[in-house]
Amino acid sequence: MSLHIYNTMSRSKEEFKPLEPGKVKMYVCGPTVYDYIHIGNARPVIFFDVVRRYLESGGYEVNYIVNFTDVDDKLIRKAEQLGTTVPEVAEKFIDAFNSNIEGLGVHRATINPRVTDHIPEIIAFIEGLVDTEYAYESGGDVYFRTNKFKDYGKLSHQNMQELQLGIRIEVDERKENGQDFVLWKAAKPGEIFWDSPWGAGRPGWHIECSAMARKYLGDTLDIHGGGHDLQFPHHECEVAQSEAFTGKPLSRYWMHNGYIHINNEKMSKSLGNGITVNELLKRVKPAAIRYFMLSTHYRSPLNFNDETIAQAENSVERISNCYGNLQHRLAVAISADPEGTALLTNRVQEIEAQFHAKMDDDFNTPDAITALFELVSEANQYLQRPVVSSEGVQLLIDAVESMDRVLGLLPQPQETGLVDSEIDELIAQRTEARTNKNWARADEIRDMLAAQGIVLEDTPQGIRWRRK
Repeated sequence: MSLHIYNTMSRSKEEFKPLEPGKVKMYVCGPTVYDYIHIGNARPVIFFDVVRRYLESGGYEVNYIVNFTDVDDKLIRKAEQLGTTVPEVAEKFIDAFNSNIEGLGVHRATINPRVTDHIPEIIAFIEGLVDTEYAYESGGDVYFRTNKFKDYGKLSHQNMQELQLGIRIEVDERKENGQDFVLWKAAKPGEIFWDSPWGAGRPGWHIECSAMARKYLGDTLDIHGGGHDLQFPHHECEVAQSEAFTGKPLSRYWMHNGYIHINNEKMSKSLGNGITVNELLKRVKPAAIRYFMLSTHYRSPLNFNDETIAQAENSVERISNCYGNLQHRLAVAISADPEGTALLTNRVQEIEAQFHAKMDDDFNTPDAITALFELVSEANQYLQRPVVSSEGVQLLIDAVESMDRVLGLLPQPQETGLVDSEIDELIAQRTEARTNKNWARADEIRDMLAAQGIVLEDTPQGIRWRRK
């Protein structure tokens, strides 16, 4: 089965065919770096990480761009509150973002372009729109003429009258039309600014992504993604300004993930129910957060509560324990069992085919996880045998690792002061102490290992250890 993606533009699943065989150009809107990211921000971060991983596992070379909005009204207000500068605010929260995504097991993007590093490209883009009369200057601001772009509304599937009701606009006599959106904002006294043909100012929100996407990925992308809340107006405005500028489709496929609710309520500042990733990582395993995000189809709403997180933690623990048991048994497995391994190979191949069929169906991660659990069950049954072959165990390890390279659900080893060989030596010393009935020394070693997050488990094949 070939990969099919639900395209927001067409409202249907379409077979994925990149512009250039073997290569994927993918742009996902990143955070406005004025604060710590919340779990709503984390959903696209984790999901599109899985999209990228799956494409790469299929042999694609993925050029993956995630931008940082590092100048914005929110950053200006935050800088005023903190008595610092906009660049210093941005730097602080970009560092926090990178730390958070690393904690979530998310691979860094190919490039994380910043708005403030691309002012010349943004100005040139706006100049092109002004020259073709898709944009106009008014009072030092520059606006895009939405009524000149005849397809405005085609992404969000709204007509112009519906859009008039949906756009958040303040009464502004400088606009020709209430639906027109700003490309360049004239600087207010004391604000950060750059010189431009229209005077001192800074970019509007929508134009930054069009300019940076074009610089790094060209006129047409393969995939443009983000949260459902970005579909309108942000992505709709991107479509208008980019296609007016280039005369080409901005993206072949548009992907949008659903909202996150907190205890069945929409997450919002007014309700005060937001949860930052910083806070969550202090009390929840990173792998469990990933599992929670991927256990519901990306286009569906997702409800966060203590029960769902507890279930996620139990699920990743089951996967982790199975993987650890496989590694432990590999050391004591017999060399070969041709008949048994052949039967196991057929079953593993069936499960792997199921996994790929689900991922090929619009990245259906919940059903892909179900396939992973079928593999876990198969592995656990195999490990119940008194004798297992190294070929069979390695086959199962390879299959678990292959699926996990896409999903990222195996807990990442935590840094510890002890390397594996030191842990093995301490366990040997503890075994010797117990044999000699030196219970004090045995307890001391056990406590030392526990303090380093090392858990000991007795198995029929001897003591097994794992990092908590």
